[in-house]
Amino acid sequence: MKRKLIGYYDYTVILTYVGMLFACCGILMVIGEDYWDAVFCLMLAGICDMFDGAVAATKVRTDSEKRFGIQIDSLSDLISFGVLPGIFVYIISGRDTVAGIIAALFILCALIRLAFFNVLEEERQSQTTEKRKSYLGVPVTTIAVLLPAVYLIYDHKICRSVRCFPVLLILTGIGYLLPIEIKKPGLLGKIGIILLGILEALGMIFFMGWDVV
Repeated sequence: MKRKLIGYYDYTVILTYVGMLFACCGILMVIGEDYWDAVFCLMLAGICDMFDGAVAATKVRTDSEKRFGIQIDSLSDLISFGVLPGIFVYIISGRDTVAGIIAALFILCALIRLAFFNVLEEERQSQTTEKRKSYLGVPVTTIAVLLPAVYLIYDHKICRSVRCFPVLLILTGIGYLLPIEIKKPGLLGKIGIILLGILEALGMIFFMGWDVV
């Protein structure tokens, strides 16, 4: 059957697409130096990524749909949790050359981490139908929790130097590449992450005022 459009557009990939669009909005916010809005978009992209796998699992998919899902999820993650944080740190650091190099290397680490995940995931799905129980290396979505926390600390003057942002990218980028096995969070873990994100947002509002929303 001839396709009208290339790709897949059923409900199993909608959250992935929406998350990527949030990330693109975040990049535009960073360019305009609207840092709180950019952080908020990053957090929304993280929420979308957290649940897109669970939504996809509700439908019986063909092998092609599964492979497409793996690829599109990682490509979206590269934009959301690689490019967006990298640009954020580069611009908030005053477009400093060293910060730019660190941001570029961070994006490279995210790229390698995601490509390697794709290889492992395709191999795993060819061998078993069980759900993934752990990750190898720090998940790239971790930055969606860490960057808002660091920005809150910075904006509230607890940390007065923008150097905290390049340091964050260095440590997180190293975590992406280290072969550490990390257990995949269950429902309670995801709820805990969401609550942490809510606390971060409330912290922004409390310390900066309602005009940030």
